[in-house]
Amino acid sequence: MLRILHSKYIPFGNYAAINLFGFIVVKKGYKMRWVDIHHELIHSRQQAEMLWIPFYTWYVLEWLLKLLKYHNLTRAYFNISFEREAYLNQHDINYLRRRRWWAWTRYLVK
Repeated sequence: MLRILHSKYIPFGNYAAINLFGFIVVKKGYKMRWVDIHHELIHSRQQAEMLWIPFYTWYVLEWLLKLLKYHNLTRAYFNISFEREAYLNQHDINYLRRRRWWAWTRYLVK
């Protein structure tokens, strides 16, 4: 079941949406496109297979390592394996049907 919440405080910065524990939180006034929803649904699948706390722990640790590598907040974000999987497959509406468990691990090395 898709759960979308609207907030004027979350997400921060220039981000339009964030997936928090299976809830998609959208910046108030932003109209979600199907590709945005699909991107967040990919994150929901990642969270479900890792469980939530390990997912967010891994996400933050990987982001910190990428930040040390690239010295750039945006570049670090776009190179997190979870984000790479989601961005590279968000336009493929059938991706979640054929996605294998732990598919994000294919995007770890970069």
